[in-house]
Amino acid sequence: MSLAHEIRQLVKLSWPLLIAQVTQTLMGVSDTIMAGRVSATDMAAVAIAASVVMPILFFLQGIILALPPIVSRLDGSKKWTEIPEKGQQTLWLALMFSVPLALCYPLVPGLAGLLPMDPELERITLDYIQYLLLGAPAFAVYQVFRQYCEGLSVTRPSMVIMGIGLLVNIPANYVFIYGKLGLPAFGGAGCGIATSLVFTAMMICTWLYTHFAPAMRRYHMFQRWYAPRFDEIGQILRLGVPIAMTILFEVSLFAVVALLLSPYGPIVVAAHQVALNFSSLMFMVPLSLGLAVAIRVGYLLGEDKPLNARKAVHGAWMVGIGCALITASLSFLLRYQIAGLYTVDQKVVSLAADLMFLAAIFQFSDAIQVISGCALRGYKDTKAMFYISFVSYWGIGLTTGCILGLTDWIVPKMAASGFWIGFIVGLTAAAIFLGWRLTYIQRVQEEQVAV
Repeated sequence: MSLAHEIRQLVKLSWPLLIAQVTQTLMGVSDTIMAGRVSATDMAAVAIAASVVMPILFFLQGIILALPPIVSRLDGSKKWTEIPEKGQQTLWLALMFSVPLALCYPLVPGLAGLLPMDPELERITLDYIQYLLLGAPAFAVYQVFRQYCEGLSVTRPSMVIMGIGLLVNIPANYVFIYGKLGLPAFGGAGCGIATSLVFTAMMICTWLYTHFAPAMRRYHMFQRWYAPRFDEIGQILRLGVPIAMTILFEVSLFAVVALLLSPYGPIVVAAHQVALNFSSLMFMVPLSLGLAVAIRVGYLLGEDKPLNARKAVHGAWMVGIGCALITASLSFLLRYQIAGLYTVDQKVVSLAADLMFLAAIFQFSDAIQVISGCALRGYKDTKAMFYISFVSYWGIGLTTGCILGLTDWIVPKMAASGFWIGFIVGLTAAAIFLGWRLTYIQRVQEEQVAV
């Protein structure tokens, strides 16, 4: 198959994933806006609580992301009868992690006093955390069904169901935040109730699709029930934990940088958040391509076509760099206008625009590193991705950022700009190391087939 064919396949897989990722981001935006209309305290509580719980849920999602490369490879090798059991074993694993999280509900009030904050802010924050933990099992089961479908190259349901989630989220926020339909007003904590309901709605919709859709008939997940097999669950964990840790490294890196910048005052932190929010939105494009290439590589390896898998990766790199050229141009040319959409404070706008110039630079290396890392998932080489990400993000990127941002060792303290140069250095290192590892794994795969 030609490179053009692989590019078409990647675009076909990735565009629904892109819309799904953007829709997911819009849910967080709607929570922030609607809670902020109650009070600044409610908006702050939502932000704090989400920063506590969402990394835990993202870690769980990372473990479940082991499922797509497993089932895509089985699909490519036409071992369709083995696919449902893999889905069910991942389901058991997800429940083993998520049900204990929900059972932590009564323990949350005991966290009071751990962080000094206003009593009202603390109350809303803890309430939100409790409500969100109750939705953890629904979130985990939804992710299993979603990754099961995506691993079988069925990506459009993710887009549609995420859209349904957004349609549930906004009216549910309205009802529970402001107290409608005879219910009390929960304020910002109502976002936690709404989000748990969204998880439940998406879980039900994805289950219905997995169970009844003609496209999934060959891979019917529940034709028979499989008891938990801890050897199978262990294999999923060995593949999934490095993915989860890699996601955690990246998410926590940006949180740590925000904390390190806090002594420089609210203008610096606000500018950092503006630039980070927009660049995170642009990141959805290469991330969607990466998710698609992981599926495609797994499928082609299942067909014993490692050369075509290499073409799929090259095609993803080409499309990713082309998209990065567009998004980087937007970030550079419209940086003042984009920053102005977030705030009217001209000091924040000016500093955020400077940071968005740096963000435009790292979008190229960011595209290469995320596509390469996701492709390694397709090759089931997740441990190397884990080590490289840790060294690149925390060892190289954060160290560079701290030296430039907090010290006068090389240049006068650069504050936020120093950390963003650190992002460029760290992501570039990740792109080089992950690209090298991917090339090595491809060569090994091709030699094995040749033998």
